[in-house]
Formats: sequence, structure tokens, C-alpha cells
Amino acid sequence: METAEHNSIMKIGDSLPEIKMKAFFQDNEVDFNTSDYKGKWLILFFYPADFTFVCPTELEELADMYDEFTKEGAEIVSVSTDTVFVHKAWHDTSKAVGKITFPMVADPTGSLSRLFGTYIEEEGLSLRGSFIIDPDGILRAMEINDNSIGRNAKELLRKLQAAKFIKEHEGTVCPAGWKPGDEPLHPGMDLVGKI
Repeated sequence: METAEHNSIMKIGDSLPEIKMKAFFQDNEVDFNTSDYKGKWLILFFYPADFTFVCPTELEELADMYDEFTKEGAEIVSVSTDTVFVHKAWHDTSKAVGKITFPMVADPTGSLSRLFGTYIEEEGLSLRGSFIIDPDGILRAMEINDNSIGRNAKELLRKLQAAKFIKEHEGTVCPAGWKPGDEPLHPGMDLVGKI
């Protein structure tokens, strides 16, 4: 992985550094460059390993909802510590994973997983981590789970939609469970008589 000087773990509000890695995409080994995603929302979706049990359920759900993410101007990139060749083998043999049409980044050294704080040193694997990065390259949302807990793609999409709404509507915030079409909150507005 090539990055700008970045020795700490990414936090909300941090800028995504320049990252170049290899990925499996459209049946080929390709270069993954974070600079290619400037101007788009980016979902980095870390998972422990290929050929496992929970991971294909998550990845299949993301693959099935991929069009809904792209309609929001977002791209999905999955990441595990497997190599490009293992990604290809899994994609070619798993019905669920075969649905994936987004890049699958190879992080065999764990450098990208370490940057996002998901790397398990003693196992050489990543925790389940979901990261939403805005078109300016700023980390806006993150979720890290124990590897026994699968994530929900619908909730990830909702978080993306909320982050996008806030970016487009300065001065507003989204309450719990906010979905597109719901009223946002306006901090500082007069709440007298509203309780």
C-alpha cells in the first residue's frame, strides 16, 4: 500500500490519504486508487476472510443492493486480507459472491485494515468494518463489529443517505432512524412549546 504519511488510525473527520493497492474487479486484477473516487461517496466494507460463513451473506446483500448505493452517487469497495487470487477463486465458485460487481481489494499485509483500525494482529484478519467517505475524501461514518455479528446493508444505505443529506443541507442534523423524506432537525431552533 502506498499512502501519504499517515501513522494513526482513521477517525471521523480525517481525510482519506492516497492509497494504491491491488483489487479483483470484473474478472481481472486491477489497481485500486483512492484518488479515483474523488467526487463520489465511497463505502469501504472490511470483512475477515474469503471462504467463510457470515461474509458471503453480507457481501451478497451488498451486491443485491448495489444499484441503490450507486443511485446515491456512492461506490462500494470490499476489503479483506486475502489476495487477489483468493478473491477470484471465491468469486468464481460462490453463487453469493459471484453476484459482486464492485472491486474486492486485497490487503494481505493488513496495512489498509490497520489504517482503519480493523486489523486483528494475532489472526491476520480484519474485523467487520464499514466506513462512509464523502466526495471530499472525509470519513463521515464508521461501524466496527465483532466478527460473529453480521451487518445490515439497508442500515448502511440509510447512514449513507443521512450523511449525504447533511452534506447537502448545511445546518441540519438527522435524528435517530431518519430516512429520506423525514424531517431533519435544525439545531438552535426554538423548541419552546414543542415538548
